[in-house]
Amino acid sequence: MKKIAIVYLSFHCEPYIDDVVKAMETVDYPKEALEFLIVDNPHPQHGPSVAYLEQHVMPKSGVSLPHVTILAQSENLGFAGGNNVGVQWAIEHGYDFVFFLNNDAYPTRNTFSALVAAFETDPKIAIAQSLLMLHPERELINTSGNVIHFCGFGYCRDYRVPLSERTFAAVEDVPYASGAAFMIPTVLCKQFGGWDNDFFLYHEDMEWSLRLKSLGYRVVMVRDSVVHHAYEFARSITKFYWMERNRFGVLYMFLKLPTLVLIAPAVLAYEFGTYLFALKGGWVSEKHKLYKYWFNPKNWSLWHDKRVAIQRRRSVSDAALTRDWVGYVKFQEARVENPILRYVANPVMTVYWWLVKRILFW
Repeated sequence: MKKIAIVYLSFHCEPYIDDVVKAMETVDYPKEALEFLIVDNPHPQHGPSVAYLEQHVMPKSGVSLPHVTILAQSENLGFAGGNNVGVQWAIEHGYDFVFFLNNDAYPTRNTFSALVAAFETDPKIAIAQSLLMLHPERELINTSGNVIHFCGFGYCRDYRVPLSERTFAAVEDVPYASGAAFMIPTVLCKQFGGWDNDFFLYHEDMEWSLRLKSLGYRVVMVRDSVVHHAYEFARSITKFYWMERNRFGVLYMFLKLPTLVLIAPAVLAYEFGTYLFALKGGWVSEKHKLYKYWFNPKNWSLWHDKRVAIQRRRSVSDAALTRDWVGYVKFQEARVENPILRYVANPVMTVYWWLVKRILFW
């Protein structure tokens, strides 16, 4: 029986943890092969959640729940750093897999057993994501695997599409896995590293997926492993700086120089558009912070070192790595519906990316 460490990154988890516990109590995977590993990142306003966890969760440890371990952190390590605490613990304690569960995500009966079964079908699977459904609108998809726009944007595939309208293969390759609910073998963490701490939050799941795909591994979504997610798009957009900074980092790390040259005009055009978007939305100060970061030569050495390591180790061409990238952005949120994006940028960029892909032979 494969042993799974379920890493739950607690960040003011009080609004969610009781429902997470109820969901965990329903899973069909043997409890003795599971560890519910709670990494508590203290919230800047609400503080740590350790006292609440010890009172409401620990009494159920090894009873209705798998064994529970709480790893309290003295500072907020971010999404990547906090989850890496769990990765290290799982490696040191001999677990076969690490499963990452978002603060506001709820597993179902088959979540873990379906993922283990998928890994047994192909040793080249590196990351297996659950099918994420919304909560409480449980008939609507949150993401069936995330999409990559060639300018570095990442977003949810099939967001708010009724599940009844989609048909998925049992195991389906995806551009990148959502960090809200996916599993990876610890042996790959030991061999190729865990989350990239420098991302702090946002696009770290894209980076890890691309890092493993660049080495010839598969990243997949498993249809029968379902997790419900209390996802809110508006909550993500408040972290505008991290999303923007990290998407540029991903492009620089993974794409070869000729590819970067080819997409540069489109990236600059989108940069003008995102600046106007930030100006309209009141986030222009985040854009200025972004420019200040990238115009500081000291910051480039960090990303250049990452790029050198990836380019030296990769075994997959740009053409193969970007095969499932797209030229359109589709949010399906009325609040961000933009006619310029929909009727101008998306068609133009789709054609632009189609032409670039015809050129890519490296």
